Amino acid sequence: MNKVFVTHPRHMLDHYFGARAAAALAKFADVTYNTEDRELSQAELADAARDADVIVAYRQTPATRELFEALPKLAAFVRCAVDIRTIDVDAASELGVLVTQASAGFVPSVSEWVIGAMLDLARGTTAYAQAYHRHEAPAPKMGRELRGSTFGVIGYGQISRYLCDLALAFGMRVIVSDPHAILDDARVHQVGLDDLLAEADFVVCLAPATPQTTNLMNARAFATMKPDAYFINAARGELVDDAALLAALERGHLAGCALDVGRAADQMPSPALAAHSRVIATPHIGGLTPGAIEHQAMETVAQTEALFDGRVPVGAVNAEHAFRLSGLATPTVAR
Repeated sequence: MNKVFVTHPRHMLDHYFGARAAAALAKFADVTYNTEDRELSQAELADAARDADVIVAYRQTPATRELFEALPKLAAFVRCAVDIRTIDVDAASELGVLVTQASAGFVPSVSEWVIGAMLDLARGTTAYAQAYHRHEAPAPKMGRELRGSTFGVIGYGQISRYLCDLALAFGMRVIVSDPHAILDDARVHQVGLDDLLAEADFVVCLAPATPQTTNLMNARAFATMKPDAYFINAARGELVDDAALLAALERGHLAGCALDVGRAADQMPSPALAAHSRVIATPHIGGLTPGAIEHQAMETVAQTEALFDGRVPVGAVNAEHAFRLSGLATPTVAR
């Protein structure tokens, strides 16, 4: 029978896969699960998945050459997330293993997190709430409106496009910096990165994480930002030089910062930044909503079912090299 191993740590399964996806997967596959409340090591995973035709992988699960070599029966490594940077795709291709990724089902949820963070920063909601929780009487301070403010977004992908519509609905002036994007919305203005940093009241980082964008937001970038502007990162921790951001906050150049990602484990904000008085930090939960998680989980199930039906699913990244699929069925590329 079709054998599938799901790598999600047991305590993460409900949050990042869910009962509906598990039930759907069980209809066409013999499924076994990670029984630990932690990520398995590569050696442990190789042992646990030794009979698997397909691995359905949690967002953090790495896949090394050694793993693919240790699993000669494995035909596909199906990522239940967009990010496949911890998968050795070259090794998978050389050894004939298909790699797939899910599409972004978290566009609305991450966008709403950004809007919530901007409102919180502009009005000091969290600071007031924390003071009241300490049984203090906080002194009212003048807030700032989104309406009339300049919203600057770095990167113009799916999330940014959706988010720009929300910012426009609040009456914000919207500017975008992305050297690879062609804007088709006359309400959104394309500018260079330095101009965006110098003009924006809210700078939102949504650039892709690549070797070229590592530390994109560095000391120079933060110095270029307007005094009393806000910085928000909902993309990847590698885009930001944490020491430079902390220094900009310490010297009072930035009015505040919101982080849902960082350089700590699992893209969590770093403790030093998260603890700063002008930082609102959340533990990488921008995309953690039922709709967002179920989108990717169910898409992963559909990809796996397609494989057992003899089809290469949408989301495959190396189909031309996946010769192990011949052991499942004769594949045809999905249209």
